[in-house]
Amino acid sequence: MNISKDGIAPNSGRLLWAGSMAILAAGIGFGVRGGILADWGRDFGFVAQQLGAIGGAGLTGFCFGIIIGGMVCDRLGYGKLIVAAFLTHILSACVTLAADPGQGDLAFKLLYWGTFIFAFANGTLEAVSNPLVATLFPTRRTHYLNILHASWPLGLLLGGAIGWMLGSGGAAWSWQAQLGLFLVPTLIYGWMFFGQSMPRSEAAERGLSLGEMFKDVGLLGGLVICFLLTLFFSDALGLSSLLSYGIAGILLLVVGRMTDFSMGSFVLFTLFLAHALVGTVELGTDTWAQNITGNILTPEQGKILFIFTSAIMFGLRFCAGFIEEKLGLSPVGILLTCAVLAAIGLNLVSGIETFYGALAALAIYAVGKTFFWPTMLAVASDRFPRTGAIAISIMGGIGMLAGGLVGSDGLGYAKDRFSAAALERENPAVYAEYRAGGEPSQFLTFKAVHGLDGAKLGAIQDRPPDERTSAERQVQEASIEGDRRTLVADSFIPLAMAVLYLLLLLHFRRTGGYRRVTLEEGIHA
Repeated sequence: MNISKDGIAPNSGRLLWAGSMAILAAGIGFGVRGGILADWGRDFGFVAQQLGAIGGAGLTGFCFGIIIGGMVCDRLGYGKLIVAAFLTHILSACVTLAADPGQGDLAFKLLYWGTFIFAFANGTLEAVSNPLVATLFPTRRTHYLNILHASWPLGLLLGGAIGWMLGSGGAAWSWQAQLGLFLVPTLIYGWMFFGQSMPRSEAAERGLSLGEMFKDVGLLGGLVICFLLTLFFSDALGLSSLLSYGIAGILLLVVGRMTDFSMGSFVLFTLFLAHALVGTVELGTDTWAQNITGNILTPEQGKILFIFTSAIMFGLRFCAGFIEEKLGLSPVGILLTCAVLAAIGLNLVSGIETFYGALAALAIYAVGKTFFWPTMLAVASDRFPRTGAIAISIMGGIGMLAGGLVGSDGLGYAKDRFSAAALERENPAVYAEYRAGGEPSQFLTFKAVHGLDGAKLGAIQDRPPDERTSAERQVQEASIEGDRRTLVADSFIPLAMAVLYLLLLLHFRRTGGYRRVTLEEGIHA
């Protein structure tokens, strides 16, 4: 790897590693949150749906940061957005760490919005890093975007290690102390970016207007993001369905007016749909990974398995260039292979009984999900250069929004539903004793259910298995069955992705094969 030769600027290497450090901070914060979900459920008495909503805020906030950032970064410059992201990261820590179990509903709001603000900062940074690296390395985007995003699983690995080493035992750190460690790479990326000159995208250099950059997105692409925004307006902000769809409709009209009501590219529309599924399966599953595997096996083993899968992803993301250039797989071919592996892996994980069996199953799943996110960004950059930072920023926002509203929240609902159904079927009286009170779990148009009480379930899991009563064993078994059925349901998402990637592969073969499109070609597309 010769960064100085591949990059177009003398400081290409420093900017690449600065972007990597920014994504590392996001990964550490995300990884630590995954490990302390059980602590929040126990300390605050949250049900799985509430924990899923908080985890989802760690993704939905990203959407607004990356889309807004992507729309203005070519106008304001990358430096101003980095300063805004740095300050917002600090604010997120202040809000989250202010939560206390004695605050009641306020504690949930602090954790939710603190997580949302953290994600907004992450999105703003990625609105800078993705187009910056795509611009710096125009001939090897798949390779260097995968390297940039290798710091995400490294952050998950370090976040998981923090929970493993510092979150258990007699000298365990509080969840506040664990979470606060993400501020270390935050300070480092601030220093690495400070004072650096940064190139502009090709589209910005050509002086293309915002409307011209949006033409390939068009009404079709706008429809995808606007639909996801209706879920955010109704679920996160509590607006009525009518008002949510009304706001989304106005936003879609704005996109139409900006682009002279261009329909946009059907290929980019397909990529947007596929990336919504990427966010749902990859980020939604990562939010729950430690919780689910730790529940099926042991919490300690769940943390180790999370670190294991993150290590696989970290190592493999340095190999994307080799796979593309030496093995002859196009970026779309890589994506199709990964989708099939991810579906197989999730099904295998649903049936794990032993730690070593879990290692094998999760290894397949980890290989499958490794190349999804950065390779999708590379495809969009290669094929739609006139969009500048906009297409890949919207794509990242779609992935995160879908991961938060559909993936994390949906998996939390599925766990509540399947666990409750298993326990009610086994012993209705025990279910009545252990079901959560308050508002039932609800997801999209699926029926509302009362999941298992997080505090009561946590108390059972804290006791050794041989000390649990018959009723408590039934509750724990129902919880595990809920986890297994949730993973099986989750596996249908990469199967749908595989279908979309196969269609794209056939399209490119019919039109002369996959290749990078020049800006001049993109303007006249």
